[in-house]
Amino acid sequence: MKAGISIYIGLDNTLEENLQLIKDAADWRIKSIFTSFHIPETDTAKFKAEAQATLKSAKELGFDIISDISPNTMEILGMGSKAIDYASIAKLGITTIRLDDGFSPLEIAALSRNPYGLKVQLNASTCTESLMINLEENNAAFNNISALHNFYPRENTGISEKFCIEKNWLLHEYGIKTGAFIPSMNRPRSPIKAGLPTLEEHRTCSFDFALRHLIAMGIDDVFVGDSLPSEEELKLLSLMPAHQVNLRADIKTKNPELMELLRQCYHTRADEARDCFRAEECRIYCKKNNLTVSPENTVARRAGDITLDNVNYQRYMGEMQILKCDLPADERVNVIASLNEEEQKLLKYLTSSTAFQFV
Repeated sequence: MKAGISIYIGLDNTLEENLQLIKDAADWRIKSIFTSFHIPETDTAKFKAEAQATLKSAKELGFDIISDISPNTMEILGMGSKAIDYASIAKLGITTIRLDDGFSPLEIAALSRNPYGLKVQLNASTCTESLMINLEENNAAFNNISALHNFYPRENTGISEKFCIEKNWLLHEYGIKTGAFIPSMNRPRSPIKAGLPTLEEHRTCSFDFALRHLIAMGIDDVFVGDSLPSEEELKLLSLMPAHQVNLRADIKTKNPELMELLRQCYHTRADEARDCFRAEECRIYCKKNNLTVSPENTVARRAGDITLDNVNYQRYMGEMQILKCDLPADERVNVIASLNEEEQKLLKYLTSSTAFQFV
C-alpha cells in the first residue's frame, strides 16, 4: 500500500505547518502527496507565494507529488500561459497529474505516453467501462496510469462501499491501481470542516477503522484527505500492514503464548466453512513452537468470537476460528478473543485464502 498526505497551499495551514507536515510524513516513510491547484477557497496570492517552496521541499525529500490540473493551472501557478505546460509542471517537482473533467480519451492516452516523465491519474469515482475501452483503443500506456477516488467535503455526498468496490474491480481489470481518501479530525479542512472522506461512512468512524476498511477492500493507495493529520494518524498510516484484513480484537486470554499466537499473520482456508473462518497455519504454528493449549474460558461462543481448540480436541489442538454464528459452549474450545460489531463488518472480506492479522 502506498500511503499519502494532502497539502493545500494557500488554505488552512501556514507555510511552516505544511513544510513540517512534509518532513513528519517523510520521517514515517510516507512519500506521496496529493495537492490541488483549483480549490475555490484558496488564497491565490498566498498560493503563488508559497507553492514553489512547498513543492521544492517535497521534491527534495523524494515525494511522489500528485496534483489535479485544469486549463487555468498555469495562471494559478503564476506562469502566465493559458495552455498547460507539462514540461514546466514536471520541473516544479510534480510527478503525477490527476486529470478531472475536460480531457478526452485521446488526450488522456497521449498524456500517458508523455516525454516528461509525468504519470497520469484518473478520477476513479467517475471512470467507466466505455472510458477504459476508449483508452485501450487509443493505445494508452496503462502501466503509467493510476486512479484516485474523489473526496467529499459536504456531509452525505460521499460514495458508498458498493460503488467504490465496483469501480475498483473495473480499474483493476485493466491493471490500474486505485487510491482513496480517509478523513482526519485533527484539523478538518475548510470551509465545511466535516472531514474529507471518499466513503460517506468514514466521515463518522475512527481514522483507524477507515484505514483498515480501505485496505480490506483492496484499495492500493490510502491518502489522508484533511489538512493536518496527527502524529498518531501518520504512524497508523505508515505502519498498517497492507494487502490483508487487519482486525482489532478484544483479547480475553492473559496467556502470553496465546497473545503471541494472536499477533501472527494467518490465511483463511481455501475450503471455506459454513460456520466459521479457519486459520490455515495456526495448528502448524502451535506444533512448531511446542505450544500446548490448555482449556480456559470454554464458554458459549458468539458470532465474532475468536476460538482456539485446546488439548481435549486431540489432533485439532491449535485450530483457530473466527465464528460467523453463535455456537454452544464446548470444553474442547477456548474463547481467546472477540470482535465487536464494527470489526465484524470487515469479515466479509475474508474470502478464500485471504491474509488476516489481529493488530
